[in-house]
Amino acid sequence: MTQDQRWTTAEVVRLSGVTSRTLRHYDAIGLLPPAGTAPGGQREYGRAELLRLQQVLVLRELGVGLPAIGEILDADDTRAGASGQAGTGVRVARLREHHAALLAERDRLDRLAATVAATVDSLEGGTAMPAEQMYDGFDHGPYEEEARERWGDEAVDRSTRSFAAMSAAERAAHQQEHEAVAAGLAGLLGAGTPVTDPAVRDLVARHHAWVSVSWVPDPEQYRGLAAMYVDDPRFAATYDAVAPGLAVYLRDAVAAHADDVAG
Repeated sequence: MTQDQRWTTAEVVRLSGVTSRTLRHYDAIGLLPPAGTAPGGQREYGRAELLRLQQVLVLRELGVGLPAIGEILDADDTRAGASGQAGTGVRVARLREHHAALLAERDRLDRLAATVAATVDSLEGGTAMPAEQMYDGFDHGPYEEEARERWGDEAVDRSTRSFAAMSAAERAAHQQEHEAVAAGLAGLLGAGTPVTDPAVRDLVARHHAWVSVSWVPDPEQYRGLAAMYVDDPRFAATYDAVAPGLAVYLRDAVAAHADDVAG
């Protein structure tokens, strides 16, 4: 396989499992332009495009929306271009973050599959499954328990009711706003912008508004939430999958602006 080898749309469809319509859509929104076109007008893709498509699909599996994916990958390309030969290191670091997040999700799904299998065995065998094993693999328990310990039952219950009252479209918009804020902060982090910058403050204000859809934290609570993004490896992995160091950057940004945006 040579570095300048090209693949047709049909070949990329076969290799990746995505449809030609999806490839056209990715091209139309600027997420994955082809490397060029063949004499007959058919799109062609090179190794760089195949790698970018892999990263798109990985981020999709991790629940990141297309607009945020584009901002993340474009920021990576900018840093790689600015660093010359070290650009490969930028991409390798990103892939290592993705790999760690995927391994964590695989482990969770393995536990969840084992829990379901054990439940089937207990029902078919007429035996009682230990209550302690019935919920292994579900990821909401640790978050909810910690939230109740930190902020109390009333705040968590109010948050739960708020999300339950959302329509599917409202939930999608809420998720997209979070992705947009994370991508924006990742871009500022990559550019070396200090957390005291007004552009960072604006994104922190948007993040606080995003949190406030379900729970309105005061400055101290907001700083505590941001600290948990770093202290809890589950949260840290989520943010650092967007950009290495993003969890710490967000924590420091919230610490700098909490009195202003949450006061």
